[in-house]
Amino acid sequence: MEMTENQSDKTSKHKRERNLLAFTGAAALAAVALSLAISALNSRRKKSNKKDLSGSNARINLSASEILKLADRIIAKSKEVHDAVASVPLDKVTYANVISPLADLEAHQFPLVQSCVFPKLVSTLEDVRKASAEAERRIDAHVSMCSKREDVYRVVKAFASKGEWMNPEAKHYIKCLVRDFEQNGLNLTVTKKEEVQRLRAQIEELSLRYVHNLNDDSSCLLFSEAELVGLPPEYLKCLVKAGNDKYKITLRSLNVLALLEFCQVGTTRRMVAAAYGKRCGEVNLSVLESLVDLRHKYARLFGYSNYADYAVDLRMAKTSTKVFEFLEDISASLTDLAMRELALLKDLKKKEEGELPFGIEDLLYYVKRVEEAQFDLDFGALKQYFPVDVVLSGILKITQDLFGLRFQEVADAEVWHGDVSVFSVFDLSSGELLGYFYLDIYMREGKYGHTCVVALQNGALSYSGERQIPVALLISQLQKGNGGHSGLLRFPEVVSLFHEFGHVVQHICNRASFARFSGLRVDPDFVEIPALVLENWCYESFSLKLISGFHQDITKPINDEICKSLKRWRNSFSALKLKQEILYCKSRNIFCFVNMVV
Repeated sequence: MEMTENQSDKTSKHKRERNLLAFTGAAALAAVALSLAISALNSRRKKSNKKDLSGSNARINLSASEILKLADRIIAKSKEVHDAVASVPLDKVTYANVISPLADLEAHQFPLVQSCVFPKLVSTLEDVRKASAEAERRIDAHVSMCSKREDVYRVVKAFASKGEWMNPEAKHYIKCLVRDFEQNGLNLTVTKKEEVQRLRAQIEELSLRYVHNLNDDSSCLLFSEAELVGLPPEYLKCLVKAGNDKYKITLRSLNVLALLEFCQVGTTRRMVAAAYGKRCGEVNLSVLESLVDLRHKYARLFGYSNYADYAVDLRMAKTSTKVFEFLEDISASLTDLAMRELALLKDLKKKEEGELPFGIEDLLYYVKRVEEAQFDLDFGALKQYFPVDVVLSGILKITQDLFGLRFQEVADAEVWHGDVSVFSVFDLSSGELLGYFYLDIYMREGKYGHTCVVALQNGALSYSGERQIPVALLISQLQKGNGGHSGLLRFPEVVSLFHEFGHVVQHICNRASFARFSGLRVDPDFVEIPALVLENWCYESFSLKLISGFHQDITKPINDEICKSLKRWRNSFSALKLKQEILYCKSRNIFCFVNMVV
Protein backbone atom coordinates (compact mmCIF):
# COMPACT_ATOMS: atom_id res chain seq x y z
CA MET A 1 0.00 0.00 0.00
CA GLU A 2 1.22 3.52 -0.79
CA MET A 3 1.81 6.12 1.92
CA THR A 4 -0.63 9.05 1.88
CA GLU A 5 1.04 12.32 0.81
CA ASN A 6 -1.81 14.87 0.72
CA GLN A 7 -1.13 16.52 4.05
CA SER A 8 -0.63 20.13 4.99
CA ASP A 9 2.93 21.52 5.28
CA LYS A 10 2.65 21.67 9.03
CA THR A 11 1.41 18.10 9.36
CA SER A 12 4.06 16.89 6.93
CA LYS A 13 6.69 18.49 9.12
CA HIS A 14 5.40 16.56 12.09
CA LYS A 15 5.27 13.37 10.10
CA ARG A 16 8.83 13.29 8.77
CA GLU A 17 10.75 10.10 9.41
CA ARG A 18 13.80 10.54 11.61
CA ASN A 19 17.14 8.79 11.64
CA LEU A 20 17.99 6.93 14.83
CA LEU A 21 20.79 8.62 16.73
CA ALA A 22 23.26 6.36 18.47
CA PHE A 23 26.01 8.29 20.23
CA THR A 24 28.30 7.90 23.21
CA GLY A 25 30.20 10.58 25.10
CA ALA A 26 29.07 14.20 25.00
CA ALA A 27 26.93 13.70 21.89
CA ALA A 28 24.63 11.47 23.94
CA LEU A 29 23.22 14.55 25.69
CA ALA A 30 22.12 15.95 22.37
CA ALA A 31 20.60 12.60 21.50
CA VAL A 32 18.53 12.56 24.68
CA ALA A 33 17.39 16.17 24.20
CA LEU A 34 16.34 15.38 20.65
CA SER A 35 14.60 12.20 21.83
CA LEU A 36 12.56 14.16 24.39
CA ALA A 37 11.61 16.77 21.80
CA ILE A 38 10.52 14.10 19.36
CA SER A 39 8.52 12.34 22.08
CA ALA A 40 6.58 15.55 22.58
CA LEU A 41 5.92 15.75 18.85
CA ASN A 42 4.85 12.10 18.81
CA SER A 43 2.14 12.75 21.37
CA ARG A 44 0.59 15.30 18.98
CA ARG A 45 1.06 13.10 15.94
CA LYS A 46 -1.33 10.52 17.35
CA LYS A 47 -4.19 12.79 16.41
CA SER A 48 -3.38 12.61 12.71
CA ASN A 49 -3.82 9.76 10.26
CA LYS A 50 -1.46 6.82 10.60
CA LYS A 51 0.85 5.73 7.80
CA ASP A 52 0.84 2.40 6.06
CA LEU A 53 4.16 0.69 5.44
CA SER A 54 4.82 0.51 1.71
CA GLY A 55 5.51 -3.09 0.76
CA SER A 56 4.09 -4.61 3.94
CA ASN A 57 0.92 -6.68 3.68
CA ALA A 58 0.73 -7.30 7.42
CA ARG A 59 -2.49 -5.82 8.77
CA ILE A 60 -2.40 -4.13 12.14
CA ASN A 61 -5.25 -3.48 14.58
CA LEU A 62 -7.87 -5.74 13.05
CA SER A 63 -11.00 -6.10 15.15
CA ALA A 64 -12.14 -9.51 16.39
CA SER A 65 -14.71 -9.84 13.59
CA GLU A 66 -12.21 -8.67 10.95
CA ILE A 67 -9.70 -11.29 12.09
CA LEU A 68 -12.21 -14.11 11.70
CA LYS A 69 -13.40 -12.82 8.31
CA LEU A 70 -9.81 -12.58 7.07
CA ALA A 71 -9.10 -16.11 8.28
CA ASP A 72 -12.07 -17.38 6.27
CA ARG A 73 -10.88 -15.52 3.14
CA ILE A 74 -7.38 -16.97 3.59
CA ILE A 75 -8.82 -20.48 3.76
CA ALA A 76 -11.09 -19.92 0.73
CA LYS A 77 -8.22 -18.57 -1.41
CA SER A 78 -5.93 -21.40 -0.36
CA LYS A 79 -8.56 -23.98 -1.27
CA GLU A 80 -9.06 -22.31 -4.65
CA VAL A 81 -5.33 -22.51 -5.49
CA HIS A 82 -4.96 -26.09 -4.26
CA ASP A 83 -8.00 -27.14 -6.27
CA ALA A 84 -6.52 -25.53 -9.38
CA VAL A 85 -3.19 -27.31 -8.90
CA ALA A 86 -4.94 -30.62 -8.25
CA SER A 87 -6.89 -30.28 -11.52
CA VAL A 88 -3.73 -30.19 -13.69
CA PRO A 89 -3.48 -33.43 -15.75
CA LEU A 90 -0.42 -35.46 -14.76
CA ASP A 91 0.95 -35.31 -18.31
CA LYS A 92 0.58 -31.50 -18.42
CA VAL A 93 2.40 -30.56 -15.23
CA THR A 94 4.83 -27.63 -15.44
CA TYR A 95 6.62 -25.39 -12.98
CA ALA A 96 4.26 -22.55 -13.92
CA ASN A 97 1.01 -24.43 -13.27
CA VAL A 98 2.04 -26.55 -10.26
CA ILE A 99 4.99 -25.20 -8.27
CA SER A 100 4.74 -21.46 -8.86
CA PRO A 101 1.08 -21.16 -7.71
CA LEU A 102 1.90 -22.94 -4.44
CA ALA A 103 5.02 -20.85 -3.81
CA ASP A 104 3.28 -17.57 -4.61
CA LEU A 105 0.31 -18.55 -2.45
CA GLU A 106 2.59 -19.19 0.52
CA ALA A 107 4.42 -15.88 0.08
CA HIS A 108 1.20 -13.87 -0.35
CA GLN A 109 -0.77 -15.50 2.44
CA PHE A 110 1.93 -15.66 5.12
CA PRO A 111 1.57 -11.98 6.21
CA LEU A 112 -2.21 -12.32 6.12
CA VAL A 113 -2.06 -15.42 8.30
CA GLN A 114 0.27 -13.62 10.71
CA SER A 115 -2.14 -10.67 10.74
CA CYS A 116 -4.70 -13.07 12.19
CA VAL A 117 -2.33 -14.86 14.54
CA PHE A 118 0.02 -12.30 16.10
CA PRO A 119 -2.71 -10.25 17.90
CA LYS A 120 -3.10 -13.06 20.43
CA LEU A 121 0.45 -12.24 21.58
CA VAL A 122 0.21 -8.46 21.84
CA SER A 123 -3.36 -7.13 21.73
CA THR A 124 -4.70 -5.26 24.74
CA LEU A 125 -8.24 -6.47 23.95
CA GLU A 126 -9.37 -9.83 25.25
CA ASP A 127 -11.93 -10.36 22.47
CA VAL A 128 -9.23 -9.75 19.86
CA ARG A 129 -6.86 -12.24 21.53
CA LYS A 130 -9.63 -14.83 21.60
CA ALA A 131 -10.54 -14.22 17.96
CA SER A 132 -6.86 -14.49 17.05
CA ALA A 133 -6.57 -17.86 18.78
CA GLU A 134 -9.72 -19.06 17.03
CA ALA A 135 -8.43 -17.85 13.66
CA GLU A 136 -5.18 -19.72 14.25
CA ARG A 137 -7.16 -22.86 15.03
CA ARG A 138 -9.18 -22.58 11.81
CA ILE A 139 -6.13 -21.85 9.66
CA ASP A 140 -4.09 -24.64 11.24
CA ALA A 141 -6.94 -27.09 10.59
CA HIS A 142 -7.05 -26.01 6.94
CA VAL A 143 -3.27 -26.27 6.51
CA SER A 144 -3.37 -29.72 8.06
CA MET A 145 -6.11 -30.72 5.61
CA CYS A 146 -4.11 -29.38 2.64
CA SER A 147 -1.07 -31.37 3.70
CA LYS A 148 -3.16 -34.54 3.39
CA ARG A 149 -4.53 -33.87 -0.11
CA GLU A 150 -3.58 -36.84 -2.25
CA ASP A 151 -4.71 -35.11 -5.44
CA VAL A 152 -2.22 -32.26 -4.92
CA TYR A 153 0.50 -34.69 -3.85
CA ARG A 154 0.11 -36.72 -7.05
CA VAL A 155 0.49 -33.60 -9.21
CA VAL A 156 3.55 -32.28 -7.30
CA LYS A 157 5.12 -35.75 -7.33
CA ALA A 158 4.48 -36.02 -11.07
CA PHE A 159 6.36 -32.78 -11.71
CA ALA A 160 9.20 -33.76 -9.35
CA SER A 161 9.55 -37.05 -11.24
CA LYS A 162 10.06 -35.24 -14.56
CA GLY A 163 13.56 -34.28 -13.45
CA GLU A 164 13.54 -30.93 -15.22
CA TRP A 165 16.55 -28.68 -14.61
CA MET A 166 16.02 -25.86 -12.15
CA ASN A 167 18.15 -23.83 -9.77
CA PRO A 168 19.14 -25.44 -6.44
CA GLU A 169 16.70 -23.39 -4.35
CA ALA A 170 13.72 -24.33 -6.53
CA LYS A 171 14.84 -27.94 -6.50
CA HIS A 172 15.03 -27.90 -2.70
CA TYR A 173 11.59 -26.28 -2.48
CA ILE A 174 10.03 -29.07 -4.55
CA LYS A 175 11.81 -31.67 -2.44
CA CYS A 176 10.32 -30.08 0.68
CA LEU A 177 6.82 -30.09 -0.82
CA VAL A 178 7.06 -33.81 -1.55
CA ARG A 179 8.58 -34.51 1.87
CA ASP A 180 5.77 -32.64 3.66
CA PHE A 181 3.13 -34.76 1.97
CA GLU A 182 5.01 -37.98 2.66
CA GLN A 183 5.52 -37.09 6.31
CA ASN A 184 1.74 -37.20 6.48
CA GLY A 185 1.80 -40.74 5.17
CA LEU A 186 0.56 -40.09 1.63
CA ASN A 187 3.12 -42.57 0.26
CA LEU A 188 1.95 -45.34 2.63
CA THR A 189 -0.73 -47.98 2.23
CA VAL A 190 -4.35 -46.94 2.76
CA THR A 191 -4.54 -48.60 6.18
CA LYS A 192 -1.31 -47.03 7.44
CA LYS A 193 -2.26 -43.67 5.98
CA GLU A 194 -5.54 -43.63 7.87
CA GLU A 195 -3.76 -44.59 11.08
CA VAL A 196 -1.15 -41.83 10.55
CA GLN A 197 -3.84 -39.22 10.15
CA ARG A 198 -5.73 -40.45 13.21
CA LEU A 199 -2.61 -40.43 15.38
CA ARG A 200 -1.46 -37.06 14.07
CA ALA A 201 -4.79 -35.45 14.94
CA GLN A 202 -4.60 -36.84 18.46
CA ILE A 203 -0.98 -35.72 18.88
CA GLU A 204 -1.76 -32.19 17.70
CA GLU A 205 -4.76 -31.92 19.99
CA LEU A 206 -2.83 -33.14 23.03
CA SER A 207 0.17 -30.92 22.25
CA LEU A 208 -2.04 -27.86 22.08
CA ARG A 209 -3.77 -28.86 25.29
CA TYR A 210 -0.42 -29.20 27.06
CA VAL A 211 0.70 -25.72 25.97
CA HIS A 212 -2.66 -24.12 26.69
CA ASN A 213 -2.67 -25.61 30.18
CA LEU A 214 0.67 -23.93 30.90
CA ASN A 215 -0.32 -20.63 29.28
CA ASP A 216 -3.60 -20.51 31.16
CA ASP A 217 -2.02 -21.39 34.49
CA SER A 218 -2.48 -18.51 36.93
CA SER A 219 -1.13 -20.19 40.06
CA CYS A 220 0.83 -18.07 42.50
CA LEU A 221 2.44 -18.14 45.91
CA LEU A 222 2.16 -15.63 48.75
CA PHE A 223 5.19 -14.44 50.69
CA SER A 224 5.84 -11.84 53.35
CA GLU A 225 8.49 -9.19 52.81
CA ALA A 226 10.78 -11.06 55.21
CA GLU A 227 10.53 -14.14 53.01
CA LEU A 228 11.65 -12.12 49.98
CA VAL A 229 14.80 -10.59 51.42
CA GLY A 230 17.38 -9.84 48.74
CA LEU A 231 14.97 -9.02 45.95
CA PRO A 232 15.55 -5.59 44.38
CA PRO A 233 13.12 -2.84 45.45
CA GLU A 234 11.97 -2.34 41.85
CA TYR A 235 11.03 -6.03 41.71
CA LEU A 236 8.91 -5.72 44.85
CA LYS A 237 7.22 -2.59 43.51
CA CYS A 238 5.92 -4.57 40.52
CA LEU A 239 4.33 -7.25 42.69
CA VAL A 240 0.66 -7.27 43.63
CA LYS A 241 -0.10 -7.33 47.34
CA ALA A 242 -2.65 -9.81 48.61
CA GLY A 243 -4.26 -10.17 52.00
CA ASN A 244 -2.21 -10.12 55.21
CA ASP A 245 0.19 -7.69 53.56
CA LYS A 246 1.82 -10.50 51.55
CA TYR A 247 3.25 -10.31 48.04
CA LYS A 248 1.82 -12.42 45.24
CA ILE A 249 4.45 -14.27 43.15
CA THR A 250 2.91 -15.51 39.92
CA LEU A 251 4.69 -18.54 38.46
CA ARG A 252 5.85 -16.93 35.23
CA SER A 253 9.40 -17.51 34.06
CA LEU A 254 10.53 -13.88 34.43
CA ASN A 255 9.29 -13.68 38.01
CA VAL A 256 10.67 -17.07 38.95
CA LEU A 257 14.13 -16.53 37.46
CA ALA A 258 14.55 -13.18 39.20
CA LEU A 259 13.47 -14.64 42.53
CA LEU A 260 15.78 -17.67 42.24
CA GLU A 261 18.69 -15.37 41.44
CA PHE A 262 18.21 -12.75 44.17
CA CYS A 263 16.17 -14.13 47.07
CA GLN A 264 18.36 -14.85 50.12
CA VAL A 265 15.77 -17.08 51.80
CA GLY A 266 16.43 -20.71 50.86
CA THR A 267 12.97 -21.98 51.82
CA THR A 268 11.37 -19.38 49.55
CA ARG A 269 13.58 -20.38 46.63
CA ARG A 270 12.77 -24.04 47.24
CA MET A 271 9.01 -23.45 47.36
CA VAL A 272 9.03 -21.36 44.18
CA ALA A 273 11.24 -23.79 42.24
CA ALA A 274 9.10 -26.75 43.28
CA ALA A 275 5.83 -24.99 42.45
CA TYR A 276 7.16 -23.81 39.08
CA GLY A 277 8.28 -27.33 38.19
CA LYS A 278 4.91 -28.79 39.15
CA ARG A 279 2.74 -26.33 37.23
CA CYS A 280 -0.22 -28.18 35.71
CA GLY A 281 1.41 -31.35 36.99
CA GLU A 282 -1.69 -33.44 37.48
CA VAL A 283 -3.43 -32.52 34.25
CA ASN A 284 -0.33 -32.41 32.04
CA LEU A 285 1.20 -35.65 33.31
CA SER A 286 -1.63 -37.65 31.78
CA VAL A 287 -1.23 -35.60 28.58
CA LEU A 288 2.49 -36.48 28.47
CA GLU A 289 1.81 -40.17 29.02
CA SER A 290 -0.61 -40.21 26.11
CA LEU A 291 1.74 -38.17 23.90
CA VAL A 292 4.66 -40.54 24.46
CA ASP A 293 2.54 -43.54 23.53
CA LEU A 294 0.99 -41.89 20.46
CA ARG A 295 4.31 -40.54 19.15
CA HIS A 296 5.92 -43.95 19.45
CA LYS A 297 3.12 -45.57 17.43
CA TYR A 298 3.29 -42.74 14.90
CA ALA A 299 7.02 -43.16 14.31
CA ARG A 300 6.73 -46.93 13.92
CA LEU A 301 4.26 -46.47 11.07
CA PHE A 302 7.01 -44.70 9.11
CA GLY A 303 9.52 -47.44 9.82
CA TYR A 304 11.42 -45.73 12.67
CA SER A 305 12.20 -47.57 15.89
CA ASN A 306 11.24 -44.58 18.03
CA TYR A 307 9.97 -41.01 17.77
CA ALA A 308 13.41 -39.52 18.43
CA ASP A 309 14.75 -41.10 15.23
CA TYR A 310 11.74 -39.78 13.33
CA ALA A 311 12.26 -36.27 14.75
CA VAL A 312 15.99 -35.99 13.96
CA ASP A 313 15.99 -37.76 10.59
CA LEU A 314 15.90 -34.39 8.79
CA ARG A 315 18.55 -32.86 11.06
CA MET A 316 22.32 -33.07 10.75
CA ALA A 317 22.57 -35.82 13.37
CA LYS A 318 20.19 -38.12 11.44
CA THR A 319 19.77 -40.61 14.32
CA SER A 320 18.98 -40.35 18.04
CA THR A 321 21.96 -42.61 18.77
CA LYS A 322 24.36 -39.98 17.43
CA VAL A 323 22.62 -37.33 19.52
CA PHE A 324 23.00 -39.36 22.72
CA GLU A 325 26.63 -40.19 21.93
CA PHE A 326 27.39 -36.52 21.29
CA LEU A 327 25.77 -35.43 24.55
CA GLU A 328 27.45 -38.19 26.55
CA ASP A 329 30.89 -37.31 25.17
CA ILE A 330 30.50 -33.64 26.06
CA SER A 331 29.07 -34.43 29.47
CA ALA A 332 31.92 -36.82 30.35
CA SER A 333 34.52 -34.22 29.43
CA LEU A 334 32.86 -31.70 31.77
CA THR A 335 32.42 -33.90 34.84
CA ASP A 336 35.64 -33.08 36.74
CA LEU A 337 35.32 -29.32 36.29
CA ALA A 338 31.59 -29.40 37.07
CA MET A 339 32.23 -31.26 40.33
CA ARG A 340 34.79 -28.65 41.41
CA GLU A 341 32.37 -25.86 40.55
CA LEU A 342 29.56 -27.56 42.47
CA ALA A 343 31.77 -28.10 45.51
CA LEU A 344 32.49 -24.38 45.62
CA LEU A 345 28.77 -23.59 45.61
CA LYS A 346 28.01 -26.18 48.27
CA ASP A 347 30.69 -24.76 50.55
CA LEU A 348 29.22 -21.29 50.23
CA LYS A 349 25.70 -22.53 51.00
CA LYS A 350 27.00 -24.39 54.05
CA LYS A 351 28.50 -21.16 55.38
CA GLU A 352 25.25 -19.24 54.86
CA GLU A 353 22.53 -21.82 55.55
CA GLY A 354 24.17 -24.65 57.48
CA GLU A 355 23.83 -28.32 56.58
CA LEU A 356 20.83 -27.99 54.31
CA PRO A 357 21.22 -30.00 51.08
CA PHE A 358 22.08 -28.13 47.88
CA GLY A 359 19.22 -28.18 45.38
CA ILE A 360 18.53 -26.96 41.87
CA GLU A 361 16.80 -23.95 43.43
CA ASP A 362 20.17 -22.84 44.85
CA LEU A 363 22.13 -22.84 41.61
CA LEU A 364 21.32 -19.36 40.27
CA TYR A 365 21.58 -17.66 43.65
CA TYR A 366 24.96 -19.06 44.69
CA VAL A 367 26.47 -18.79 41.23
CA LYS A 368 25.59 -15.10 41.37
CA ARG A 369 27.13 -14.75 44.84
CA VAL A 370 30.41 -16.36 43.81
CA GLU A 371 30.60 -14.39 40.57
CA GLU A 372 30.06 -11.09 42.37
CA ALA A 373 32.88 -11.93 44.78
CA GLN A 374 35.32 -13.29 42.19
CA PHE A 375 34.79 -10.71 39.47
CA ASP A 376 34.00 -7.66 41.58
CA LEU A 377 30.69 -7.34 39.76
CA ASP A 378 27.70 -5.85 41.51
CA PHE A 379 24.98 -6.66 39.02
CA GLY A 380 22.52 -4.49 40.89
CA ALA A 381 24.80 -1.49 40.47
CA LEU A 382 25.74 -2.56 36.93
CA LYS A 383 22.08 -2.33 35.99
CA GLN A 384 22.30 1.45 36.37
CA TYR A 385 24.54 1.55 33.29
CA PHE A 386 21.96 -0.08 31.02
CA PRO A 387 18.97 2.21 30.47
CA VAL A 388 16.68 0.68 27.85
CA ASP A 389 17.01 3.60 25.43
CA VAL A 390 20.81 3.60 25.59
CA VAL A 391 21.05 -0.18 25.15
CA LEU A 392 18.65 -0.21 22.22
CA SER A 393 20.37 2.74 20.57
CA GLY A 394 23.73 0.98 20.93
CA ILE A 395 22.43 -2.30 19.54
CA LEU A 396 21.03 -0.53 16.51
CA LYS A 397 24.27 1.39 16.01
CA ILE A 398 26.39 -1.79 16.15
CA THR A 399 24.18 -3.76 13.77
CA GLN A 400 23.96 -0.84 11.33
CA ASP A 401 27.75 -0.59 11.16
CA LEU A 402 28.32 -4.33 11.15
CA PHE A 403 25.95 -5.16 8.30
CA GLY A 404 25.99 -1.95 6.28
CA LEU A 405 22.40 -1.04 7.14
CA ARG A 406 20.52 2.15 7.92
CA PHE A 407 17.62 2.15 10.36
CA GLN A 408 15.03 4.89 10.22
CA GLU A 409 12.13 5.18 12.61
CA VAL A 410 8.79 5.57 10.84
CA ALA A 411 6.84 8.39 12.43
CA ASP A 412 3.10 7.80 12.84
CA ALA A 413 3.09 4.25 11.54
CA GLU A 414 0.00 2.36 12.60
CA VAL A 415 0.68 0.30 15.73
CA TRP A 416 -1.38 -1.64 18.27
CA HIS A 417 -0.05 0.17 21.37
CA GLY A 418 1.57 3.51 22.12
CA ASP A 419 4.79 1.83 23.29
CA VAL A 420 5.36 0.15 19.92
CA SER A 421 7.81 1.68 17.43
CA VAL A 422 8.48 0.83 13.77
CA PHE A 423 11.71 1.09 11.79
CA SER A 424 12.52 0.90 8.09
CA VAL A 425 15.71 -0.94 7.16
CA PHE A 426 17.74 0.25 4.16
CA ASP A 427 20.89 -1.03 2.52
CA LEU A 428 23.45 1.64 3.36
CA SER A 429 25.28 1.55 0.03
CA SER A 430 22.39 1.23 -2.41
CA GLY A 431 19.58 2.85 -0.41
CA GLU A 432 17.32 -0.12 -1.18
CA LEU A 433 14.46 -0.70 1.26
CA LEU A 434 15.14 -4.14 2.75
CA GLY A 435 12.25 -4.42 5.18
CA TYR A 436 10.69 -3.26 8.44
CA PHE A 437 10.70 -4.26 12.08
CA TYR A 438 8.39 -3.48 14.99
CA LEU A 439 9.65 -3.16 18.56
CA ASP A 440 7.15 -4.06 21.29
CA ILE A 441 9.53 -4.34 24.22
CA TYR A 442 7.70 -3.22 27.38
CA MET A 443 5.61 -5.45 29.60
CA ARG A 444 1.87 -4.98 29.91
CA GLU A 445 -1.17 -6.96 30.92
CA GLY A 446 -2.31 -9.65 28.49
CA LYS A 447 0.89 -9.63 26.44
CA TYR A 448 2.94 -12.72 25.60
CA GLY A 449 5.28 -13.32 28.52
CA HIS A 450 8.56 -14.13 26.78
CA THR A 451 11.15 -12.46 24.57
CA CYS A 452 11.00 -13.59 20.95
CA VAL A 453 10.95 -12.50 17.31
CA VAL A 454 7.87 -13.11 15.16
CA ALA A 455 7.98 -12.99 11.37
CA LEU A 456 5.06 -10.88 10.13
CA GLN A 457 6.03 -11.11 6.46
CA ASN A 458 8.61 -13.31 4.80
CA GLY A 459 10.83 -12.18 1.98
CA ALA A 460 10.18 -13.86 -1.36
CA LEU A 461 10.62 -13.50 -5.11
CA SER A 462 7.46 -14.07 -7.14
CA TYR A 463 7.38 -15.97 -10.43
CA SER A 464 7.04 -12.60 -12.17
CA GLY A 465 10.24 -11.36 -10.51
CA GLU A 466 8.71 -9.00 -7.94
CA ARG A 467 10.40 -9.10 -4.53
CA GLN A 468 8.39 -9.12 -1.31
CA ILE A 469 10.24 -7.53 1.60
CA PRO A 470 10.38 -9.08 5.09
CA VAL A 471 8.74 -7.63 8.20
CA ALA A 472 9.65 -8.69 11.75
CA LEU A 473 8.31 -8.09 15.25
CA LEU A 474 10.47 -8.20 18.39
CA ILE A 475 8.48 -8.85 21.56
CA SER A 476 10.00 -8.47 25.01
CA GLN A 477 8.95 -7.88 28.61
CA LEU A 478 11.20 -5.05 29.78
CA GLN A 479 10.39 -2.74 32.66
CA LYS A 480 9.35 0.72 31.59
CA GLY A 481 10.88 3.62 33.50
CA ASN A 482 8.91 5.96 35.74
CA GLY A 483 8.64 9.72 35.60
CA GLY A 484 10.03 10.02 32.09
CA HIS A 485 13.16 8.04 32.93
CA SER A 486 14.23 5.05 30.88
CA GLY A 487 13.88 1.63 32.48
CA LEU A 488 17.04 -0.18 33.56
CA LEU A 489 18.06 -3.62 32.28
CA ARG A 490 19.85 -6.44 34.03
CA PHE A 491 22.86 -7.58 32.04
CA PRO A 492 21.23 -10.92 31.05
CA GLU A 493 18.34 -8.87 29.66
CA VAL A 494 20.84 -6.85 27.62
CA VAL A 495 22.28 -10.07 26.16
CA SER A 496 18.79 -11.44 25.48
CA LEU A 497 17.76 -8.25 23.68
CA PHE A 498 20.93 -8.33 21.57
CA HIS A 499 20.31 -12.00 20.77
CA GLU A 500 16.74 -11.40 19.64
CA PHE A 501 17.74 -8.41 17.56
CA GLY A 502 20.16 -10.76 15.83
CA HIS A 503 17.09 -12.70 14.69
CA VAL A 504 15.56 -9.46 13.40
CA VAL A 505 18.64 -8.75 11.28
CA GLN A 506 18.72 -12.37 10.12
CA HIS A 507 15.10 -12.10 9.02
CA ILE A 508 15.45 -8.74 7.28
CA CYS A 509 18.71 -9.50 5.44
CA ASN A 510 17.68 -12.90 4.10
CA ARG A 511 17.37 -12.88 0.31
CA ALA A 512 15.73 -16.25 -0.26
CA SER A 513 13.53 -16.59 -3.35
CA PHE A 514 10.95 -18.71 -1.53
CA ALA A 515 9.02 -17.63 1.56
CA ARG A 516 9.50 -21.20 2.74
CA PHE A 517 13.23 -20.55 3.32
CA SER A 518 13.05 -16.89 4.24
CA GLY A 519 14.26 -15.29 7.44
CA LEU A 520 13.59 -17.46 10.47
CA ARG A 521 12.42 -20.43 8.39
CA VAL A 522 15.92 -21.70 7.70
CA ASP A 523 16.85 -25.23 8.75
CA PRO A 524 16.34 -25.75 12.52
CA ASP A 525 19.99 -26.73 12.99
CA PHE A 526 21.02 -23.25 11.85
CA VAL A 527 18.26 -20.91 12.95
CA GLU A 528 19.87 -19.90 16.28
CA ILE A 529 23.43 -19.55 15.00
CA PRO A 530 23.36 -15.91 13.76
CA ALA A 531 21.84 -14.63 17.00
CA LEU A 532 24.27 -16.64 19.14
CA VAL A 533 27.22 -15.28 17.17
CA LEU A 534 26.00 -11.71 17.64
CA GLU A 535 25.84 -12.21 21.42
CA ASN A 536 29.64 -12.05 21.40
CA TRP A 537 29.40 -8.28 20.91
CA CYS A 538 27.95 -8.00 24.42
CA TYR A 539 31.35 -8.93 25.88
CA GLU A 540 33.71 -6.68 23.92
CA SER A 541 34.82 -3.39 25.48
CA PHE A 542 34.14 -1.29 22.38
CA SER A 543 30.58 -2.50 21.94
CA LEU A 544 29.84 -2.58 25.69
CA LYS A 545 30.58 1.12 25.83
CA LEU A 546 28.21 1.74 22.93
CA ILE A 547 25.32 0.02 24.70
CA SER A 548 25.93 1.48 28.18
CA GLY A 549 25.67 4.83 29.92
CA PHE A 550 25.06 5.69 33.57
CA HIS A 551 21.36 6.43 33.94
CA GLN A 552 21.99 9.84 35.58
CA ASP A 553 24.66 10.77 33.04
CA ILE A 554 24.62 8.60 29.93
CA THR A 555 27.86 10.16 28.70
CA LYS A 556 29.60 7.84 31.20
CA PRO A 557 29.66 4.23 29.92
CA ILE A 558 30.97 1.32 31.97
CA ASN A 559 34.73 1.32 32.48
CA ASP A 560 37.38 -1.00 31.06
CA GLU A 561 37.73 -3.05 34.25
CA ILE A 562 34.04 -3.92 34.30
CA CYS A 563 34.24 -4.85 30.61
CA LYS A 564 37.08 -7.27 31.37
CA SER A 565 35.24 -8.69 34.35
CA LEU A 566 32.13 -9.33 32.26
CA LYS A 567 34.19 -11.20 29.71
CA ARG A 568 35.69 -13.41 32.43
CA TRP A 569 32.30 -13.80 34.09
CA ARG A 570 30.84 -15.15 30.86
CA ASN A 571 32.86 -18.35 31.19
CA SER A 572 32.40 -18.84 34.92
CA PHE A 573 30.68 -22.06 36.00
CA SER A 574 30.56 -22.98 32.33
CA ALA A 575 30.76 -26.69 33.07
CA LEU A 576 27.77 -26.68 35.42
CA LYS A 577 25.74 -24.51 33.07
CA LEU A 578 26.50 -26.74 30.10
CA LYS A 579 25.77 -29.86 32.15
CA GLN A 580 22.34 -28.41 32.88
CA GLU A 581 21.72 -27.77 29.18
CA ILE A 582 22.78 -31.34 28.39
CA LEU A 583 20.34 -32.61 31.02
CA TYR A 584 17.52 -30.72 29.30
CA CYS A 585 18.57 -32.12 25.91
CA LYS A 586 18.77 -35.69 27.16
CA SER A 587 15.44 -35.41 28.93
CA ARG A 588 13.81 -34.24 25.72
CA ASN A 589 15.41 -37.05 23.73
CA ILE A 590 14.39 -39.63 26.32
CA PHE A 591 10.83 -38.31 26.10
CA CYS A 592 10.95 -38.93 22.35
CA PHE A 593 12.88 -42.18 22.67
CA VAL A 594 10.97 -44.33 25.12
CA ASN A 595 7.43 -45.65 25.06
CA MET A 596 6.87 -44.82 28.70
CA VAL A 597 7.20 -41.90 31.10
CA VAL A 598 10.48 -42.12 33.03
